[in-house]
Amino acid sequence: MKRSLAYITAAWRGDPAADMEQAAHYCRVVYDAGYSPICPMLYLPLFLNDAVPEEHKNGIDMGRDLLRRSRVLVVCGHTVTESMKNDIAVAQRLGITATTLEGILTIKGQGRR
Repeated sequence: MKRSLAYITAAWRGDPAADMEQAAHYCRVVYDAGYSPICPMLYLPLFLNDAVPEEHKNGIDMGRDLLRRSRVLVVCGHTVTESMKNDIAVAQRLGITATTLEGILTIKGQGRR
């Protein structure tokens, strides 16, 4: 079975180790729900330097491209940041289903792309 992509957005703390651990947890839940998780927090910091303006912008652009290719946007955590609001707005414009981490199981049975 081919898994649809699910883009993960969250309010990251700014602590790279804690953020990576949290992102991995979110990815596991999404994977267990039957999706292929996409979480730029897990890999963009491995090769992009967020302190370099061009690389910061490129990271945002790469994330947006991955979101556009996703079937579902998964909003994780209890805080919604401006960055997350932007992800939600992009998903709405593109007709991408948005749900919470807890809600991912409720859409599991929907048709896949």
